[in-house]
Amino acid sequence: MSKTRDAILRRLRDNRPTDQPLPSPYRKPLGWDSEQRIASFTERMRAVRGDVYRTTPADWARTAAKLCEERGLKQALVGHGPIADQFVADASDSVDIRRYAQPVEEWKPTLFRAVDVAVTGCRAGLAESGSLVLWPDRNEPRLMSLVPPVHIAVLDATRLYENFAEMLAVEQWAAGGMPTNALLISGPSKTADIEQTLAYGIHGPKSLITLIVE
Repeated sequence: MSKTRDAILRRLRDNRPTDQPLPSPYRKPLGWDSEQRIASFTERMRAVRGDVYRTTPADWARTAAKLCEERGLKQALVGHGPIADQFVADASDSVDIRRYAQPVEEWKPTLFRAVDVAVTGCRAGLAESGSLVLWPDRNEPRLMSLVPPVHIAVLDATRLYENFAEMLAVEQWAAGGMPTNALLISGPSKTADIEQTLAYGIHGPKSLITLIVE
C-alpha cells in the first residue's frame, strides 16, 4: 500500500506544472500630447452622439448650468465632493439642485421620474476610444450615471490618458487595488434591435455631455 502511495505521489511530483513567468504588461504608447488626446477623445465621443465642451476650472459649473438652461433641464442631481460643491455654488440660481443623500428605496420615484440631469466627476478619460472612466463610490453612486436622462461628466484634462493601458500603468491600479465597480462609458446609452436600428436612452442616459476642464 505504501509503495503504491509513494508511486502516485512521485508521479504527481514529476508532472507538477513548472512555474511560468508572468506576461509583460500590455503597452501601447502613442506619444500623443494634450491637444492630440483632446482631439481624439472629442472625435470619438461625437461620433457616437456624445457632446464635448472645453472649459476652465473657473467656468465649468456655469457652462454646465447654461447647458441645463438651454436644454430645459430643471432638476439636477449631484453627489458630494468638490464637483458637487462647485456646481451648487455656481449654478444654484438656474437649476433646482438635489444632493444624492439617501438610500434609493426612499426616493426612487423622484430619481426615476423627476431628475432631469446628473452632474458627476470622472476618474479619467481615454483618448483613443473616446471613453470616460467612472469609479462610483458613496459620494457619487453608480445610479447617477445610469438613471437620469442626461449625464454631464466633468473631466480633468490632466487625467485624459492615451488609452486604457496607459491609465492602468500611470494610476497603478494593479498595485493600489482594483475598484469593485469601474464604469467605462463611450457615448450615450444605446442599443439595437435585430435590424440594427439604434435606439438611444433605453438602458441609461439619452444624452452624454463631457466638459473637459483645462
